[in-house]
Amino acid sequence: MKAPNGPCTPTWAPARKDIIGRSLGSSRLWYTLAQGIVTELYYPRIDIPQIKDLGFIVADGKDFWVELRRNGDYTVTLAAPGVPSATVVHRHSRFTFTAEVTPSQRRDVLLIRYKLEGDAALKPYALLAARLGDDSQNNMAYVETHDGRDVLWAEQGPFALALTAAGANGSEAYGKRSVGCLGVSDGWQDFNRNGRMTWTYDEAGPGAVSLMGELSPAGLLSLGFAATKEAAATLSAAALMDNFDEEIEENTLAWQSWLRECRPATFGGQIDDRLALSATVIKVHQDQTFRGAAIASLSIPWGDTSTSRGGYHLVWPRDLVQTAGALVAMGSFRDAREVLRYLMATQHDDGHWFQNQWLGGRPFWQGVQLDEAAFPILLAAALQSHGALDGIPVKSMIARAAGFICRTGPTTDQDRWEEDSGLNMFTIAVAIAALVEAAEYLDGAAKSHALRVADYWNAKLEDWAFVRGTELAGQLGVKGHFIRTVPLDALGSPNAGEAPVVIKNLSHDPNLPASGQVSTDCLQLVRYGLRAADDPAITDTIKVMDHLLKTDTPSGPVWHRYNNDGYGEHNDGSGFDGTGHGRGWPLLTGERGHYALSAGEDVMPYIEAMMAMSNPVGLMPEQIWDTDPIPEHGLFLGQPSGSAMPLVWTHAEFAKLCHSLAAGRPVDRPQAAWTRYRGERPKIDYEIWGPSYQPSRIAAGRALYVAVTAPALVHFGTNGWQDIRDIDTADTLLGVHVAKLPTDMLKPGDRIEFTFFWPESGNWEGRNFEVTIEV
Repeated sequence: MKAPNGPCTPTWAPARKDIIGRSLGSSRLWYTLAQGIVTELYYPRIDIPQIKDLGFIVADGKDFWVELRRNGDYTVTLAAPGVPSATVVHRHSRFTFTAEVTPSQRRDVLLIRYKLEGDAALKPYALLAARLGDDSQNNMAYVETHDGRDVLWAEQGPFALALTAAGANGSEAYGKRSVGCLGVSDGWQDFNRNGRMTWTYDEAGPGAVSLMGELSPAGLLSLGFAATKEAAATLSAAALMDNFDEEIEENTLAWQSWLRECRPATFGGQIDDRLALSATVIKVHQDQTFRGAAIASLSIPWGDTSTSRGGYHLVWPRDLVQTAGALVAMGSFRDAREVLRYLMATQHDDGHWFQNQWLGGRPFWQGVQLDEAAFPILLAAALQSHGALDGIPVKSMIARAAGFICRTGPTTDQDRWEEDSGLNMFTIAVAIAALVEAAEYLDGAAKSHALRVADYWNAKLEDWAFVRGTELAGQLGVKGHFIRTVPLDALGSPNAGEAPVVIKNLSHDPNLPASGQVSTDCLQLVRYGLRAADDPAITDTIKVMDHLLKTDTPSGPVWHRYNNDGYGEHNDGSGFDGTGHGRGWPLLTGERGHYALSAGEDVMPYIEAMMAMSNPVGLMPEQIWDTDPIPEHGLFLGQPSGSAMPLVWTHAEFAKLCHSLAAGRPVDRPQAAWTRYRGERPKIDYEIWGPSYQPSRIAAGRALYVAVTAPALVHFGTNGWQDIRDIDTADTLLGVHVAKLPTDMLKPGDRIEFTFFWPESGNWEGRNFEVTIEV
């Protein structure tokens, strides 16, 4: 009989995971646990979720029933430190339910050995919500028998799953079985309405389907995936015949072997265990097919209220290089090289990368972020600095990326938080360092121009983004502070601090000017060696930053991304829904720890805070709750919020902070950039006009480099087109053509006017440009 259907709005599972895992064998399956049950499971790639959850109901067949995920009293332990096989124990006054979860090593199967103890009148029921192919609306589900074994099946397009079961002695474990449609005829609705399992539908869908099976008190569940339901059933049934204890042992030995390959940063005790787990989290998030690709998180932020596709199971080049940076710090060079190869394979011809993408390179969002063009250069340089590049031919990738940076910087279409356009300190720090590192692979005019641009941007940072005499500065007794974003059209203007910058994700924008918006981003200038830790502009900004962005919690200090951030839960604890209130980010605690290291301060409080902000197993979140507790939403001060957990970037930052402390310096500090600047602001005798930044005023005594993106003849004169001359641009081989104009000979108040003739088209520019010399 076919189950009744009806409209529904399916959501995902909670983002606060208990643990995540996969095998290191040939299996192409990733699993997550949340609320003590299996949640989103991914196959055959890490960017394709196939289920919402697989949980259990315990009932007496009369009127008593409990869904384990709502019971709330459970513990999760790992087979060994850093080994992603988990034992979950649920406790209730009438029973104890234990589930041991591990991936198969050689099959696309998840295995769960379970046992219900306590009241003999109780039985367990498995409840599975399918989302095959990341699709909640077109699944079909069936109750059938395959090769003499009872099976619960679901399929959609090229994907299928099969859930089989065996009793403790290998006998058939299923009693009654049923499939249904979410919200109408699923097993949970049956219990909710009838107090026991009464429905036995044998077909459901198309739609969001659910599968339920009555189980023996103890046994083994096998959830298999394949291209057809018959193939999935074959894999699932075969895995039931494997020795479960041997699967756990093999998984444990494989992970322990990989962890031994990583360079130790031994502190002892909990820190070492958390380092092992962070290494595992980073490794788990790598794909098996697209080697080197890694997603941001095996979670969907606020998934239990979200219906969106995508979540964080996408590749962000920035997050990917942060991940690879931790791999380099741990000595896992082979994995880091795979990341570099993947990035090189997905680079665009013009040198940049998509904002984020599916594993195969198809874009999801298509914004342009300058740091994402720069980070791959830093990864190649980091591997080379360890003698671990292993002959990867990176010169073309680096030249194209450096060219993109020179043509489009110093501003970015989006900052690292994927929000505002303009000049951002984190982004520009990464870009400057990348240009200096790139110069090590460039020759002649390309090398000279990359270094010229890097030095120029580095020298101009305070002129562009440090505001003085603001209300905030007056309140705190400092001269000024770096601001979060300088809009492109205000860059170089003496009134840049007055420019409006919209804050996203708020129900009502507070209309703060740029000078009223502060972020933590300038810390990257110190981490990469562009400014000293005791630079007055940095220390003044930190005072303002701490005043506006820091929250002290029982777990330790945490910082917001910027003031009036809207990306986080609402104040009533409800999930982010396009608007909200930004919360504290543990990875920013890690960044502050890196600053502390550079400043000669104690780093351990930051390491300890990041660990304290984790869940009981050690997973680190994107954000923590940073105000009064709201128990009904599971929100407690200093503990993970409903955003992504784990966030790979947070684990990478923790791993790098530990290794940085052991090394006595930031382990991801680019070597060439450090050698060139050593924390000192460079002195320059020139200005650069174009391609993206076109100053209208320059200091006296400085030459002017005019940079354009095609060969040109520069036609110029001074003070009303007197002393007219022409000069051809020179090709830098970075997609930029440059001519040096002799403005260093002009006096304050003089003007230089110029225009362009374009030989390739045979046309004049059709407009004039003017730059004034000032004192």
